[in-house]
Amino acid sequence: MLKSHRIEINPHQLEAYGRDEVEKIIKHELCHYHLHIRGRGYQHRDPEFKALLQKVGGSRYCQSLPDGKGRKPLPYRYKLVCKSCGTEYLRKRKIDPKRYRCGRCAGKLGLQNI
Repeated sequence: MLKSHRIEINPHQLEAYGRDEVEKIIKHELCHYHLHIRGRGYQHRDPEFKALLQKVGGSRYCQSLPDGKGRKPLPYRYKLVCKSCGTEYLRKRKIDPKRYRCGRCAGKLGLQNI
């Protein structure tokens, strides 16, 4: 569900692909907005969204940015270590080690910050 009606456009898209591509992205976002306001199917999978997008000439997907510009990789912040065999599992999100076991030996896991 849409929580706000703000439209945000990545400025790197303009730098990489120019005004025409950004115009198609804006049309895409306006289709979402228009259909949501009218209580119609505004999600990517909805036929109404696909039809309106084709009618106005918006892009279905934006192009990937070259060199991953604008996207920052999340480093691993947590490490789960098996207390029995020492196997390590790297994780980006914190989890409760009491709910999981080692995949190798079914031993208990301990959580460490990296």
